[in-house]
Amino acid sequence: MRHRKEQFIYVGVDLHKRTHTAVVINCWNEKLEVIEFENKPSAFPAVVSKVKKHVQEGMTIVFGLEDVGGYGRSLAVYLVENHFLVKEVNAALSNWKRKSYAMTEKHDSWDAENIAKLLLDELDRLPNAHPQDDYWILKQLVMRRYSLRDTLVMLKNQLHTQLSYNYPSYSKFFSEVDGRTALAFWHEYPSLYLLEGVTLEDLTPFLRKNSNNVCSTKKATLILEGVQSDGNTKRNGQDHRDFLVRSHVNQIRDVHREMSDVENHIREIMQKLDFKLNSKGPTTKTTRMTCAATCCK
Repeated sequence: MRHRKEQFIYVGVDLHKRTHTAVVINCWNEKLEVIEFENKPSAFPAVVSKVKKHVQEGMTIVFGLEDVGGYGRSLAVYLVENHFLVKEVNAALSNWKRKSYAMTEKHDSWDAENIAKLLLDELDRLPNAHPQDDYWILKQLVMRRYSLRDTLVMLKNQLHTQLSYNYPSYSKFFSEVDGRTALAFWHEYPSLYLLEGVTLEDLTPFLRKNSNNVCSTKKATLILEGVQSDGNTKRNGQDHRDFLVRSHVNQIRDVHREMSDVENHIREIMQKLDFKLNSKGPTTKTTRMTCAATCCK
């Protein structure tokens, strides 16, 4: 009677961005073939055909891939959709396998061979690969949001720097430098001197309009008093400095819009997967006050 592991042909795949390397072994650790191929779906059928040449009657092909969510995702999706057995190999395990030899090598076929040998040794313990589009897309969206968040932090720091030159007391005006009302104000009045001649009656409607009637006379008074106490900050090339403030404001607004779009897509995927991002309850006074405060930042 055959041992169970004799019923398989083991294929370890070393994955890269543009090309992959597969090594085929049998249950006796004999290397049967090395296959190099491009990382594109049109190349995958030829790889399968080459592997099948080593399959005898009653045998099953098992593939081992380290990164089924990254460079190996296309290959994993193709193999699973075509009903092949695919095992997900932890990179730490394959690295341990490589280091377990007294003499080590470093090339793609050696890495792929070690993945194949790990498949042979740990066949029953390695998890099956289940690449799913929705989870993969969700991961990409979350990573995109992280990237936008980091960009926003950088832009806010740059805006802080520019405002500190033009408005010594700017930090007292708004609780968040990138709130909607704050951005509208910085874009309209990027420098202190532009408020010369602006009265309380002029500034109040502007703030009220850009804050959905939350910020009005009190906020306008605070700003005008701060401007009076700061003195003259106008310098040569002030129009260029004003441009820098407005440029930062425009880019921050763009990033806010992009983040909002990304979050909408995340919410859509989460709802499809039947996960709840938050609970929906009746709108309370506290909720309205929180929304209003955010609007007035």
